[in-house]
Amino acid sequence: MDINTIKKIREETSAGISDVKRALEEAKGDPKKAKELLKEWGVAKAAKKGDRETTVGLVEAYIHGGRVGALLSLGCETDFVARTPEFKALAHEVAMQIASMKPKTTEDLLKQPYIRDPKVTIEDLIKETIAKVGENIKVVAFTRQSF
Repeated sequence: MDINTIKKIREETSAGISDVKRALEEAKGDPKKAKELLKEWGVAKAAKKGDRETTVGLVEAYIHGGRVGALLSLGCETDFVARTPEFKALAHEVAMQIASMKPKTTEDLLKQPYIRDPKVTIEDLIKETIAKVGENIKVVAFTRQSF
């Protein structure tokens, strides 16, 4: 197994070295298939964490052009994860999604195609972050205002 391939996949997916090696072995050295396997495994991990309580998190505000704004409460399990760049980036992206796509409910928001990549839903985006940070993440509440 090529160490540079392992490093590249690890950087792209934030997966652990042992997971990357295992995925490459199962994919018979194909990096694309290995990344798909890592994504599947991440979704499975996220599903196992779905019942965990999210008692901390952060509030993210996104204002676009002074005419549209979104306020999001995004929950996680620990303050440590709430301070990570991955969690903060997720909160920003979800707040931006709310401002631009006008979801009415949390269920509506989760099913929407992500504005930066329509092949991915917001729910998928959250699950990917759950797999990276190792904690449950939930949209607690949100609001959108506009003129």
